[in-house]
Amino acid sequence: MHFITGTSSTLTPSVMNAIGQYRHKVFVEHLGWKLNCTNGLEYDQFDRDDTVYVVAQNDDEQIIGTARLLSTTRPYLLSEVFPELLSGEAPPNSETVLELSRFAAMDFETRNKRVASQFSSDVAIDLMRKTLASAAGQGASKLITVSPLGVERLLRNVGIHASRAGKVTHSDGKKIFASWITVA
Repeated sequence: MHFITGTSSTLTPSVMNAIGQYRHKVFVEHLGWKLNCTNGLEYDQFDRDDTVYVVAQNDDEQIIGTARLLSTTRPYLLSEVFPELLSGEAPPNSETVLELSRFAAMDFETRNKRVASQFSSDVAIDLMRKTLASAAGQGASKLITVSPLGVERLLRNVGIHASRAGKVTHSDGKKIFASWITVA
């Protein structure tokens, strides 16, 4: 497994296309999210020129994980779509806080492997560590994210400090919450 990190202007068009296809496969086809997609590509209004992507690829350069880092000084998913997860607190707006979104680590290419969630543990852990390193390189001290409840346990089990930023709520039948993640 190897990683590439960059923005839409620094990653190749083929990698950007593969990110959109992978996200569609994970979030729309596998998880059943109701997202507005075009031509089998999952992108939204937060995929901008300043968005940083962290991509895990297998040895055949197939994507097996993605993460998206957004500045909180511009509109982002939590501030625009899920502000209620902050229990009345104002969404972060800081140069030292990035939002982590569209995090997924599913290896669709490995044969005879059951894909149970958007987090295949070894890939997820390595991708999270690489994402934290990228965030640190951008000057972030914290990440804010909207996550399914199971992520809390995954992070704790690998020694990544995370804490709830508000209440747990339901979205499309799933428990989600906003979480602070410390960038070490």
